[in-house]
Amino acid sequence: MFKTIAIENFRGFQSFKLENLGRINLLVGENNSGKTSILEAVEVLCSRGTVETLIKVMNRRGEYLEGEEDGLNQRERVFEIRHLFYGHEIEPNRVFSISGTTEDSTETLSGLVRFKNGPRDPEPPGGYQAYPLNDLALLDKLALLIDEGNELEFQLKWHRAQESEQRKISLLFSGGLPVNPIRYGTRRLRDLETPKSRIQFVNSSSLTTEKMIDLFEQLVLNPEEKLVQEALQIVEPRIERIASVRSRINRNSDSRGGFVVRLSDSDRRIPIGSMGDGIWRILGIALATICAEGGVLLIDEIDTGLHFRALSKMWEMIWKTAIRLNVQVFATTHNSDCWMSLATIANQESSAKHGIRIHRIERGKNTSVVFTDREIVVAAERGFEVR
Repeated sequence: MFKTIAIENFRGFQSFKLENLGRINLLVGENNSGKTSILEAVEVLCSRGTVETLIKVMNRRGEYLEGEEDGLNQRERVFEIRHLFYGHEIEPNRVFSISGTTEDSTETLSGLVRFKNGPRDPEPPGGYQAYPLNDLALLDKLALLIDEGNELEFQLKWHRAQESEQRKISLLFSGGLPVNPIRYGTRRLRDLETPKSRIQFVNSSSLTTEKMIDLFEQLVLNPEEKLVQEALQIVEPRIERIASVRSRINRNSDSRGGFVVRLSDSDRRIPIGSMGDGIWRILGIALATICAEGGVLLIDEIDTGLHFRALSKMWEMIWKTAIRLNVQVFATTHNSDCWMSLATIANQESSAKHGIRIHRIERGKNTSVVFTDREIVVAAERGFEVR
């Protein structure tokens, strides 16, 4: 497990450190304080900076432009990597870094924008910082330094102890990353993906149907399949069994097809979409928790769609599964019922061994305010506000 996460020049953080991490880490704080950015930082670090992970991160936020049409009359998406950098600005030689420290090692990921072969001409007066790539009025000046043999590239470097990996991705003139890098001389995105740990990211609208079926099929006929059924019974105790039905997936919509359940008082299959938002949400969380075995689970707005009475049982499911399968959990919430429900788990004797933490993220501060197991229990008992 990570004990510390340090972030430099990534997203909204110029410099930030998350310390005293536990098995479960619930991030609280005001809107736009950086909670989701911390989840993304952990996701990018654990993926060792694969291109596909970066594109997933930027795609979730809509950080792309529609480029020119290709030969098939399809518009290519160009992702704006400047949004990954603090201040939404990039210039040659600017770096962001994310590092995580465990009990016995530290791993670091850095992202650098540079000229592939170094600048053709001497550095201009005022340095490259005088020519931010997102300022269109200055792009013509920067163009003087670039030709076909000296294009921009994005370097991603990961290292831990004696291990290291490096990726170099050609960028467009504007600093954009095309969704199909084959056209610009790099390999397919899937060829670049070499994650070494299990990472599951559940956003506020849960997982896609296809993703959930993929995860579920990994568990069929395994002991963990029963954990999924038990998780669904948190919201609907009558559920006796769940099955996937790929033929019911509508790939062109946000349909919640693809799963059916059987209830104890019925002999008919019930589409899971008929069961309400809470069932869908808890299914996604359960699948992601189990399939993050030996890795990291990241959940944005974890309480979305769940009644406050289901939250304590949800935390119990996550807690027991995370310990059993060695998963470290990072989640966000704005809901007081959510963190107070976590206090029921923090009051157990085993929590002191494995660690439950609430981290309040405050704008302008370079560290979080940390609440330990005991402090969470006391805050809930006395009605203190930790958010």
